[in-house]
Amino acid sequence: MINNATQNYVRQHADEDVRMLALRGCKDPAVDLTVALQQIQGRQTARRKLPSWAAIDGILYPPHLNMEQCSSEHTARYKAALCRRLLSSHLAPPHLVPRTPVPRKKISLLDLTGGFGVDFTFMSEVFDEATYVERDEELCALSTENFKTMDKAVRTICDDGTEVLHQTDHATVIFLDPARRDEHGGRTYGIADCTPNVLELKDELLQKADIVILKLSPMLDWRKAVEDLGADVVREVHIVSVGNECKELLLVLSSKGEGRCLYCVNDDQKFGFSNSECSEYSDYSEYSDYSDYSDYSDTFLYEPNASIMKAGCFGALAEAYKVRQLAPNSHLFLSDRRIADFPGRSFQVKAVSSMNKQDLKIHLQGIRQANITVRNFPLSVAELRKRLKLADGGSTYIFATTNANDERVLLITEKAKD
Repeated sequence: MINNATQNYVRQHADEDVRMLALRGCKDPAVDLTVALQQIQGRQTARRKLPSWAAIDGILYPPHLNMEQCSSEHTARYKAALCRRLLSSHLAPPHLVPRTPVPRKKISLLDLTGGFGVDFTFMSEVFDEATYVERDEELCALSTENFKTMDKAVRTICDDGTEVLHQTDHATVIFLDPARRDEHGGRTYGIADCTPNVLELKDELLQKADIVILKLSPMLDWRKAVEDLGADVVREVHIVSVGNECKELLLVLSSKGEGRCLYCVNDDQKFGFSNSECSEYSDYSEYSDYSDYSDYSDTFLYEPNASIMKAGCFGALAEAYKVRQLAPNSHLFLSDRRIADFPGRSFQVKAVSSMNKQDLKIHLQGIRQANITVRNFPLSVAELRKRLKLADGGSTYIFATTNANDERVLLITEKAKD
């Protein structure tokens, strides 16, 4: 797909700024500069998002928008691990294997919205057969070449995913990542507003697959997504964050089984709730009493990670780790002990101050810079920083919030030591 002159240009300028290369131009008429710059920029992005792909010479990269929208290697590997676990029930345990081996039924993956093929490539390793579907001809052709480069024995189809679904008899797992842009290029988030509309295809998907995995916008309310798709078929909800930033909402659907679990994932840390736990402790009301601020010096403050914050099951979290909520809307927690495996950041409280000028003068004495977070507080970080006259950074972390007594307070902390 790329001639030798263009490939050589890409190799020679792989680490350079594409903007400068574009301004400089290329005197060799055999070099397709537009394609070359796309490949250079794509590989530079892949070093960050897809390091194992960036290490493979010959991988072809799509335009910048596709690269920014594609899954990272970390989230793609998470989906592969998820598939492996979900499929474990399809494989007979070793002690049950008969003396005369019986051919195991092949397990298959059908990705109806293949895109650049990142999720598909990693998930396909778990299956005996894998089919990639993409309606964009250029993207499909590019991905097909990449599968060959990576020596992937997979099937590719350039067609509309909905049409392929109609023609499919059965697949063990069907994966969909509906497009979140409308016909005018604007962003969409609701399930019904994405392409394809999974709500319209749900019954057919469940009929033709043992398991359906949906990748949805992290902007969606997971409870609303479950309600829209049907609480009777959603078996698992996965809120996936990388570097404490929510990246994906994954829903696992099946017409078989019962119950539902919610998994909050941040990097390699994973915490799960059952549906009953989320319901039972949704209105958890044990809050800390801040009538005597001195009682909370040298205790520990916990800030849940982004996936927990998105899940909103704070009562279940408090019950699981035996921590106290600071206040109903603060989403901060306190404990008298250090909890090493808490799913989030941990801090040691050094002092608690009211917003009284005299209190601030006492408790901020000697502090010239601090990292500031505001939760359920009337001032923004910038406004509070200006008022406190503190520079950014340093080893002090200040949490400005409203306590259970409806008082504005500053919790002055340092990161908890392991």
